Amino acid sequence: MPLARIMPSTVQEWVNRATRSGLSPRSVAKYHVMLHSVFARAVRDRLIAFNPCEDTELPKVIVKRMRTLTPQEYSPVLAEIPDRFRPMVMTTIETGLRWGELVALRPRHVDFLRRTIVVEETIVEIPRKDSPTGERMIVKPYPKDDEPRTLRVSQPLLEILAARIAALSLSRDDLLFPSREIAGGQPLSRATFNTRHWRPAVQRSGIDFNVRMDDLRHAHASWLLAGGADLKTVMERMGHSQIMTTQKYLHTLPDADEKALAAFEAVRDRR
Repeated sequence: MPLARIMPSTVQEWVNRATRSGLSPRSVAKYHVMLHSVFARAVRDRLIAFNPCEDTELPKVIVKRMRTLTPQEYSPVLAEIPDRFRPMVMTTIETGLRWGELVALRPRHVDFLRRTIVVEETIVEIPRKDSPTGERMIVKPYPKDDEPRTLRVSQPLLEILAARIAALSLSRDDLLFPSREIAGGQPLSRATFNTRHWRPAVQRSGIDFNVRMDDLRHAHASWLLAGGADLKTVMERMGHSQIMTTQKYLHTLPDADEKALAAFEAVRDRR
């Protein structure tokens, strides 16, 4: 059908038919966004006079409440993690790094004087057949418009990392968390770590819901916000490009409402 003949009713009819056929509201909304961008470009190029997606009534997307690992639940999980991986897990919960950022860390990224970790690389794991170099693990610097971010970390974590660097005799360019406990080791595979170490540790801990390694990143953001950190700071720490992404971590801990009410009462009762 020519673009000029597509009317709002045509788009609305597609949305209604897709919804009736069982396509989830979230998927319908995703496809609508793509369609809207196509027509927006057509309007800019003066191929059509208006965007037929402008006033579409979409099915409501019901957002499920996020289940966040609490500090009380994190402790038994950490206790079950094998010793060699414990510094890596502790780094994740304190920094909220993505997996690729975590396994790309090197001693040169840790500033022991300023008590910071600089995130400037990531490691992407891809099938060997799809790799331009034949390697499964590809180290990528962040693009020019996405500057490295610097994260403050605690002195106890720095001491743990310093001990690890000394014990393995790591050079400044070696990986901090390689697949084997040797200097100059290769990147650690996410699938291998999850299957052999993370999931068994979670099962042994007695946690009664599915906890992924990535959930430590979510917990980091939730704990920061619950502790009073402002959204902009958390957004920058997490490396989010939009504050809306960060906002979803508000009120994800079970006692968030209680803390909010206590803060309200403290202000109301102030004399």
